[in-house]
Amino acid sequence: MSPYTLRNLAEVEDSAQKFGFGELGEVRFATEALETADTGFSLHRLNPGRRQAFGHRHEDAEEVYVVIAGSGRVRLDDEVVELGRLDAIRVDSGVTRAFEAGPDGMEFLVFGPRRDGDGELVHGWWSD
Repeated sequence: MSPYTLRNLAEVEDSAQKFGFGELGEVRFATEALETADTGFSLHRLNPGRRQAFGHRHEDAEEVYVVIAGSGRVRLDDEVVELGRLDAIRVDSGVTRAFEAGPDGMEFLVFGPRRDGDGELVHGWWSD
């Protein structure tokens, strides 16, 4: 086995499209593609003015989000935080979160420990 794995994220399957959320943007979970043992990693692109379809939280894993293009907001439990290019935000386990893109859309990377089965979707969580 090679001591490294190289993948182009554009070649990783778009889960948003696969599960019927393609109008919101793209989500590419690269953990399997990168063959990581301990690190979860994904790329998210939200179309302008769009919000993720649901919130989520983890029981044990904290995550770090890094905005690489555009801007928007993240709701963390009852608080909403504005985000811009190159902002990085760490989110504790147990905190429900969801993202919303600004007028130019938002693209961000997500890093965290790989914990199979440690994640809960919260449908209808951030609705106006």
